[in-house]
Amino acid sequence: MIPERHIFEKIISGGQTGADQGALDAGLELNHPCGGWCPKCRKSEAGSIPDKYPVTEHSSPEYPVRTEANVVDSDGTLIFTYGQPTGGTKLTAELARKHGKPCYIFDFEGEALNQDPEVIWQWGLDNDVYVLNVAGPRESNHPGTQVLVKTVMLMLLEYARKCYEVMKD
Repeated sequence: MIPERHIFEKIISGGQTGADQGALDAGLELNHPCGGWCPKCRKSEAGSIPDKYPVTEHSSPEYPVRTEANVVDSDGTLIFTYGQPTGGTKLTAELARKHGKPCYIFDFEGEALNQDPEVIWQWGLDNDVYVLNVAGPRESNHPGTQVLVKTVMLMLLEYARKCYEVMKD
């Protein structure tokens, strides 16, 4: 029997450079549903968030407000870090705790980039994470984050697709 809903059926983020855009890049490349809340006027550290990213403007221009909206609108959050979360990434983890949402921390300093995506998949399965919020550092704080996150997300979404193909058979 094929389940009605799929784990990680939609990816959301705030559209900021770095981790947020890396997650959206993976979704767009695979034609996977993605979106999320961004600040009013599509504000990011690099100026306006490019139109290719299907994010919705929040009524507030403040980053923390859109961060909380994405946490609330998701079933769980995957946070990418380099060591302990700081800044907006730390706030995301705190908001996930506040709202009782499961949170998976992927530390680039401690996790192998080619880690079997089954670990994250199993976390999503165990926690019924259908809408996955993805967060992490901005590109200016950790250059290369956007590509690293996109790589992990491509592996994860491909793994999820294969799992559902097996379920159909």
